[in-house]
Amino acid sequence: MVDAVVSFVVDRLGDFLISEAAFLGGVEKEVEKLKEDLGSMQHLLKDAEEKQYGDPVIHKWVSDIKELAYDIEDIIDTFRLKEKVDLYNIGKDIKDFRERFNDLSSKSQAFRLKDSGNSAGEGSSKTNGKLKELRRSVSFAVEKNVVGFVNDAQTLLAKLLDDDPRRFIVSIYGMGGLGKTTVAGKLYHHSDVKSKFKKRAWVAVSQDYTTRDLLTRIFKSFGFRVGNNEDLKKMDKDDLGRLLHESLQGHSYLLVIDDVWDKDAWRILKAAFPDNKKGSRVIMTTRNEEVATSSDERTHSHRLRQLREVESWQLFCEKTSQNFNADEELSKLGREMVQKCNGLPLAIIVLGGILSNKKPQEWHGVRNHLWRHLKAGSIEINSLLALSFDSLPHQLKPCFLYLGLFPEDSEIIIEQLIYLWVAEGFISENEDCIMEEVAKDYINGLINRSLIQVEKRYWGRTAICRVHDLLRDLAIDMAKDFNFFYIYDEIKDSNLSLVVPPYPRQAIYYLTERFLSHQSNTRSRSIFLFGFGDVELAIRGQRLATMCRTFSYLRVLDIGVRTYTGDHKICGKEIAKLIHLKYLGWYKILIDASSIYNLQRLQTLVIYNNDRDATKLPTEISRLPELRHLIGKFKGDWRLWIDNLTKLQTLRQVSLSIWAQIKTEKLVNLRELWLKGILFVRVFCFDSIAQLKGLRILFVDLTSDEMCFSSLQPLSDCPHLMDLRLRGKLEKLPEDIHQILPNLECLSLESSHLEDDPMPLLEKLPKLTVLKLGLGFYQGKKMMSRANGFLWLEILLLVVAYQTEEWQVEDGAFPRLKGLSIDQSLNSNLNYPERLRSLPSLDLDEFRRYPYFPRR
Repeated sequence: MVDAVVSFVVDRLGDFLISEAAFLGGVEKEVEKLKEDLGSMQHLLKDAEEKQYGDPVIHKWVSDIKELAYDIEDIIDTFRLKEKVDLYNIGKDIKDFRERFNDLSSKSQAFRLKDSGNSAGEGSSKTNGKLKELRRSVSFAVEKNVVGFVNDAQTLLAKLLDDDPRRFIVSIYGMGGLGKTTVAGKLYHHSDVKSKFKKRAWVAVSQDYTTRDLLTRIFKSFGFRVGNNEDLKKMDKDDLGRLLHESLQGHSYLLVIDDVWDKDAWRILKAAFPDNKKGSRVIMTTRNEEVATSSDERTHSHRLRQLREVESWQLFCEKTSQNFNADEELSKLGREMVQKCNGLPLAIIVLGGILSNKKPQEWHGVRNHLWRHLKAGSIEINSLLALSFDSLPHQLKPCFLYLGLFPEDSEIIIEQLIYLWVAEGFISENEDCIMEEVAKDYINGLINRSLIQVEKRYWGRTAICRVHDLLRDLAIDMAKDFNFFYIYDEIKDSNLSLVVPPYPRQAIYYLTERFLSHQSNTRSRSIFLFGFGDVELAIRGQRLATMCRTFSYLRVLDIGVRTYTGDHKICGKEIAKLIHLKYLGWYKILIDASSIYNLQRLQTLVIYNNDRDATKLPTEISRLPELRHLIGKFKGDWRLWIDNLTKLQTLRQVSLSIWAQIKTEKLVNLRELWLKGILFVRVFCFDSIAQLKGLRILFVDLTSDEMCFSSLQPLSDCPHLMDLRLRGKLEKLPEDIHQILPNLECLSLESSHLEDDPMPLLEKLPKLTVLKLGLGFYQGKKMMSRANGFLWLEILLLVVAYQTEEWQVEDGAFPRLKGLSIDQSLNSNLNYPERLRSLPSLDLDEFRRYPYFPRR
């Protein structure tokens, strides 16, 4: 993790050199040397972090490196805080940093650290021998009675026994401890599989492997022999590969490659396995979706789900051998703990094993410290968690740890997470890419590695994620080791120290007066208030002013509490002292016009409010040059200032009356726009939208039935528009809509009152994936969908009014449709083809209006 911290600071120094070159003057070379010094240290840190446990001297050295990195980060912010004038002092500080670095560098020579800069794949040592043997032994452990996964096993078995003579891969992926190896073992030992594949082999890859070692173990697992063991030891990997290829040439074989961590493993091995048209198969298990789907040949990828509630309870009962019918209280306690395992078989098995050896009166103690008991009761749980973290690229490690800040069982909004990571500086600025897009890639990287779970999707996109409690606990433990963040939860632990350690981030789950009175941690960069408590006291009294003075380096402040009573609103005058602030989320805030311009680095402003409490923004907000996301319900006269926010990407949401006053040609970076309300003219014209060349998402809600949309033709000037949602009358769809909106993926029309059947035109949209035609979209009697129409559509939602009687669908229409929902509450007599009725039903919540961000 320290390598990630140092890498982050090296990146920040690089950004600092670029952005502040004109002001650094004579100290620019010193900053460059410091950047080079830290960069040279990075390759030694991975080895040092592995060796620090059990060696207090190395552990102290690693901590000193981390503190040096944090101090360098402070000086970057201090320089900007003093408005780029204090070159003498920054020169002294950098000289001091380089002296500290040289001292630490000389000490490292005594540790005999290895340069890990080129150790990717072959021979890298990330796990110890004990763990390696544990993984291999687990691979061959066969559960006699596997709970759950019946349908999964049947689906995968059919793929293995398929008559197709070509070799192909069956990949099983999901988070650690989910049961991938168990399912693979069930298939491997199935009688039909044994009958078809006379040659079978199993090899556990893990992270510590060499090609030669893998080939040797596979050769032996197949049961092949060559001379004596010494002959095999003399062969190099190329000779072993050729020998294995020749030995398998005449056979239909099955190979299980268990616990694969990188895409190169099969690419390196595949040459040794002939595609001899005998129906051979390869089963691969991995935690990484990208590994599961990246093979360059035919692959069936199967994400293993978590156990359902009834399956989890069945597994738990088997492992505890307990008669719960006789003890209702014990049953309730057991179910509570099983539910916390969130369908993870390994956690349930370990829990069952622990409780089977405890008296009923001891179960409460386990429940109160569940994760501590689970980790203490299983070497494999600790190993699985450690491996998942250690395998992450350095840039993803702080992103994963950050998830531990959120309370247990939280629904984490992806959009908010992206803005927070950008504000924290986890994403380096780069002219070739947008930071928010890079953050999305990081989220997908964590999802692909099964470290975060997709909780909800909206309009085909991942919107909300969740972290399994075991992984959250891992993030919290790691965060403590690296002083990454501090959680204050007085309800859970009333004995918590009121003096917060000097950690850069604080998450407060319950605010108290005595906690507020002891705040003195000047190192805090981020503060989140997730709970409630003495919130009113903090914001009505002098505590807010004190806190703002104390946390002068604060970058992130999120206080979205709605639980306190009264109409008192927060004055932003005190907050404006936080001149480093990049992310501000607050409920019911009054922006202080005289000092808002102090927030020169603010990137994201989120106001938790509603239409009744819409926030008036002063013209001084135009002096925030870095503002990228403006989210809330807003009012005011924006004519004189909005066009100065040239970096603005998100504007959500503003009234149509405000938008009508805005000159939009300078909003060149706007990517998402939400408009709602009433205009003083009858027709909403898209000409102003056409100025937004980079627009991706557009949502316009004409709340008055007296208003209507003009032609969609101007939207042809928005070539990147992917998501369009319109509520209001639209007299006609253009005949060339497929040319006007060639990249549209999601479309929603509601209250459109179209007189002509929209299907013949909408079916031409070349990339349309999600279509919602809501209440009042069409006034006609008949709809027609032709063959080869809607070629890419996967999701269709219809709300059919009483006057529509028939929907004709020709064969060949909707070839990729995965889900269909037809709301016939206003018309139960609609006639449409029977084959569409068998499509899976949809979760309508996914396609209601996008959740107002963020929710608290």
